Amino acid sequence: MKRRTLLKTSTAFTLGLSLTALLKSCANPVEPEASPTESGNNDVLTVVQGGGFPNSLDLHRAGTNRPAYGISWSIYDRLMTFGTKTLPDGSVSYDYTDLQPELAESWELAPDGMSVTFALRQNATFHDGAPVTAKDVKWSFDRAIGMGGFPTFQMKAGALENPEQFVVIDDYTFQVKFLRPDKLTMIDLAVPIPIILNSELVKQHITDADPWGAEWVNNNDAGGGAYTVGEFEPGKKLVLKRFEDWQSGPLPAIAEVILLDVPEPGNRRALLERGDIDINFDVSDKDTQELKAVAEFTTLSHPVENAVYSIDLHSNPTLGGKPNPFGDVKVRQAIAYAVPYEEIFKTAFYSQAVPLYGATGKAVDTTWPQASPYTTDLDKAKALLAESEYADGFTTTLAFDLGNKEWAEPLCILVQEALANLNITVTLEKVPTANFRSVLTEKTRPMIINNFGGWLNFPDYFFFYAYHGQDATFNGSSYKNPQMDAFIETALKSEPGKGGYDKAVQDFITLAWEEMPRIPIVQPSLSVVMQPNIEGYQYWFHRQLDFRQIRKA
Repeated sequence: MKRRTLLKTSTAFTLGLSLTALLKSCANPVEPEASPTESGNNDVLTVVQGGGFPNSLDLHRAGTNRPAYGISWSIYDRLMTFGTKTLPDGSVSYDYTDLQPELAESWELAPDGMSVTFALRQNATFHDGAPVTAKDVKWSFDRAIGMGGFPTFQMKAGALENPEQFVVIDDYTFQVKFLRPDKLTMIDLAVPIPIILNSELVKQHITDADPWGAEWVNNNDAGGGAYTVGEFEPGKKLVLKRFEDWQSGPLPAIAEVILLDVPEPGNRRALLERGDIDINFDVSDKDTQELKAVAEFTTLSHPVENAVYSIDLHSNPTLGGKPNPFGDVKVRQAIAYAVPYEEIFKTAFYSQAVPLYGATGKAVDTTWPQASPYTTDLDKAKALLAESEYADGFTTTLAFDLGNKEWAEPLCILVQEALANLNITVTLEKVPTANFRSVLTEKTRPMIINNFGGWLNFPDYFFFYAYHGQDATFNGSSYKNPQMDAFIETALKSEPGKGGYDKAVQDFITLAWEEMPRIPIVQPSLSVVMQPNIEGYQYWFHRQLDFRQIRKA
């Protein structure tokens, strides 16, 4: 498909799409006489979002996608949450320096700094009425580190690795023992992964083949958070109902949330403009650019902290039993010089993101994300490729998530066209959103578009996931280098300004530019467009909505 044709067709939407039609497409539909927005129903919130639709209710399950984080955030509690801060533009963001109570009403650090003891709320219950106890917390933490994959990596990022670290003192007292002093441990307890599940409920569905009950939790609510699951029809609709007995925070103003699966950005925009929905979340850059000028809507846009959209190049010498061109650093560097950065920035991102290229002559510092020194230079690209074993070019593939096609597809088409100048033939692989996390985990693609954002806002945390030889899910290049690991581990064990931290960060960023296993393109922005009566929106590091904060005026 020609690029110009793509850009025309990507803005088209189905005429006549309405909320009622969407609801009728679901089994057991709700068919209101008017949409919640039109009827003035101030305790029902109707939402569409970009980035795909939640594919699971189990955040610990392998392959669970990012949209599912927001649902888990609402239906499960964690021990702690984060406070808020007001940004210069007047909008509200989470504050990772301010830990606040959630299921734990208080906590106390040991005098030697090597453990923390939590006092749980004694009136908290799960959605089925069972009391929440320290045994549930222990079992849930054991599950997070025992399931493997992303949850285990995430817990490990905060030095939460062994079941022996998690101790039940009594029904309402829970202790976490620290393996070592670590700046990430406490804040890692407040991210989405360490959710508290109803252990006795899940245990009823455990089998020898499924010791953590993942198959059942995948489609069922085992939580005690602010919302319960009313309906879950993957690929169609998800309905959340307020849990009236929630004790871990102020009861939400919104009694019911209806999340609809509307894949096309043009359709999501049409529903918003007709007043059929309240919130269009994770809005495309094109629509963000245009809707900022429409006074009747509230549009907010935030650069995503610690996030990079990149082209990851599988760096192993062989792939699938065959020689892999991207195992050659000269090939990776050549690709980095061939990428048409400015055209991608303007065409795929409508100049709404933060460019991460062209830092020529600028010294590497300790900020992250920061721009790489690479710019578009086809002469350099050809010269570098000529120094490799693939001077005559080769054939390869480039995979991307269809849930991100509004920016990922034009990006890939531009890269495809640019690499043709090096006699590199690229076939695009369009991966359905429900499968993309699994594809990323497989590490079988030579090139893949990655959009990783680190939850804990430190550069060493990002690199722990994206560059460390442990080969976590988001290391899309499967990059392994002991020298890189040593730099990252030095930084993880220290703090900014102390213990060699700053030098270690500069060293691992410098090495990343030399080795180039992933090519940074932009730091993305997260945009939300809302009807004017929507209040309480808050930016979160996990890039999902927190329905608990939202209200209708």
